[in-house]
Amino acid sequence: MAITPTTSKPLGFIAPSFMLLETATGRSISSETLFGSQPTVVIFMCNHCPFVIHIMDGWVALVKEYQARGVQIVAISSNDVTSHPQDGPEHMKVLATERGFTFPYLYDETQEVARAYDAACTPDFSVFDNHRKCVYRGQFDASRPGNGVPVSGSDLRHVLDALLAGEDVPEEGQIPSIGCNIKWKA
Repeated sequence: MAITPTTSKPLGFIAPSFMLLETATGRSISSETLFGSQPTVVIFMCNHCPFVIHIMDGWVALVKEYQARGVQIVAISSNDVTSHPQDGPEHMKVLATERGFTFPYLYDETQEVARAYDAACTPDFSVFDNHRKCVYRGQFDASRPGNGVPVSGSDLRHVLDALLAGEDVPEEGQIPSIGCNIKWKA
């Protein structure tokens, strides 16, 4: 496991478009249906990463809370399934069902979407405003496996609360997420 931070891609980029397999339904989903008049959270995650597993309960709870407030959520797995078969679509579907995901969990087989978003780790969070402009690239909260800090989602909550209140999200103070590196194809 290589511990990797979120890349320092400058904020303000427009969410790249994509069409990916939604593993729970077997249908393709277009980014055009996910972005619109509400804030949208994109998380690059996978099934096996200890950093993702560590925040999973808090993440699923936060998603349900903010979806009820109009926030759109999408998760994407881009790992190479040749080296990490547990991150493949059939396993993604099982995880989504077992954990009661209320958001699409998409499979990025070609890894083109991860590259377009400059994703580097799992979990890797980006938040977009209602104009598809990236306003946040950072951590869920300060909790990490073994550091004793409770999982709260405090950093992401702060961003979403500001957007929902019509406030600007400050660029300063955004702390990169830390996690396992995306498993790139050779």
